Amino acid sequence: SSRTECFKGDHMIIIVLSSTFSSFNNEDEEQESTTVRYHPENLEQLQSQTHFSRQELQLLYRGFKNDCPSGVVNEDTFKNIYALFFPLGDSSKYAQFLFNAFDKDKNGSLSFEELVCDLSVLLRGSTEEKLNWAFNLYDINNDGHITKEEMLDILKSIYDLMGKSIHPRLKEEAVRQHVRMFFQKMDINQDGVVTIDEFIDCCQKDENIMQSLKIFDNAV
Repeated sequence: SSRTECFKGDHMIIIVLSSTFSSFNNEDEEQESTTVRYHPENLEQLQSQTHFSRQELQLLYRGFKNDCPSGVVNEDTFKNIYALFFPLGDSSKYAQFLFNAFDKDKNGSLSFEELVCDLSVLLRGSTEEKLNWAFNLYDINNDGHITKEEMLDILKSIYDLMGKSIHPRLKEEAVRQHVRMFFQKMDINQDGVVTIDEFIDCCQKDENIMQSLKIFDNAV
């Protein structure tokens, strides 16, 4: 369904992040001996802010420190990691949009706290939390509204990301047509922008979108 195309790409970040972090199921003695002990105060704060347990946060942090010893991820590193998972396409633009969505303080780098809080929403958040996250991704300039151009930019970046894995390749006009149809459905008062309320209301009434949000429930 063209109505769900805009959302299928959002779940790819979960795969990438879950793969970047160490697996929860691999807990041999050698790994346990190299566990990075997370600062207790920060750990307790993250527990209260996320849907992860203390042990899960420790394991996630260990994987994060193994892959990102500096403790932060800059945009170029994020793009490089993302590109490894999508060799058939150009993932740079979509990775840029995702990076911006994760970079809450807009300082140009991602901390463990920023990543794990968003991972918590995507994996275990409520329907409303997930939809709020998706809205923020599409609201590229963070002005509280989604324009048709922003939706088009995100969808085009998803098709670029998938690259040769999409057969046949959609022409840009077909992508624009999908966006026009979807945007018209969402823009309830037809004022040319989609608000968070319109976005959530429309998505909650769409069974396909609701099912797509459940794909990674309890994946960790």
